[in-house]
Amino acid sequence: FMQFLGLQIGDRVPDEKTIWLFKENLKEYQLEQQLFDLFTSVLIDHGIVAKEGSIIDATFVDVPKQHNTREENADIKKGSIPISFAKKSKKGTYGKLSQKDTDARWVTKNRERHYGYKDHINVDEKTKIITKFTVTSASSHDSTELENLIDKKDKRLHADSAYRSKDIEEYLQKQKCESHVHEKGYRGK
Repeated sequence: FMQFLGLQIGDRVPDEKTIWLFKENLKEYQLEQQLFDLFTSVLIDHGIVAKEGSIIDATFVDVPKQHNTREENADIKKGSIPISFAKKSKKGTYGKLSQKDTDARWVTKNRERHYGYKDHINVDEKTKIITKFTVTSASSHDSTELENLIDKKDKRLHADSAYRSKDIEEYLQKQKCESHVHEKGYRGK
């Protein structure tokens, strides 16, 4: 643990920095997903999560709105970082780049504007424990992450009508997963 935190025996780390340092190292070594998967597999192995049925859904995670110029927004939409973000300050740091979120996107749903990301989750039907997750920009459709959320262990799937399509039904059949995806609603029905 000490080595993972980049510390030597005898080093003193203030308590308030220990968790922050642990989180930063998880991020640096890209271990968050492995740790989550390990924890989930232990829950499944011990019968806590039975994987008899799953519920999937997505939710918006709004982030502070960016105040960029039109040129900067055009660069961001192309997938590149604006030159003005990459300029060093007098202190030699990339201050503006560290303050800007170039992965978040705008989307309008039900006349409501959102700027940020979308969390996609798969929860166990019985225990409501999250067993899989993905994060995308807010502009992606809910159904785009279905294949990343469902696996061969899923026996039954509950989802809202955003996940209703012929391709998804065929995918679920191939995975031998019983579909309980809601039908699309129509005006007056």
